[in-house]
Amino acid sequence: MSREESQHDAEVRQLAQARADEAGALLPILHAIQDRLGYVPETAVAIVADVLNLSRAEVHGVVTFYHFFRTKVPGKQTLYLCRAEACQSMGSRALESYARKKLGVDFHETTADGRFSLEPVYCLGNCACSPAVMVDETVYGRVTPQRLDEILA
Repeated sequence: MSREESQHDAEVRQLAQARADEAGALLPILHAIQDRLGYVPETAVAIVADVLNLSRAEVHGVVTFYHFFRTKVPGKQTLYLCRAEACQSMGSRALESYARKKLGVDFHETTADGRFSLEPVYCLGNCACSPAVMVDETVYGRVTPQRLDEILA
């Protein structure tokens, strides 16, 4: 185990123990882990299960059920592509295809250089300016492939 992994394990245990007495503690603990580390490492499943006296299968099931939780280190930036109906009606499927090809990844993956993670989202609240994308916390509307190139540059 690397030094970074053991440090992460210590942080995970600390975060889990800090919330273990809360009602329904599992989701708040997983959110805290992802907020701190950027993802939920594989080793966190056993630690959280131990702290909460749950099976590893129960914790793993929650981590994998919710698309929000990442199990791998994310890219430096996250590109969210809206997949809601308004954006689909304005061409977001073609934009998805373009983004996947340009970045060389599928949803829930990170580019080889670690720069971008690609994630689907099901409404950015920017329906009047469809199709919409978000990079980290900045929302962009009326995005075309050419505009996406500019945004990612």
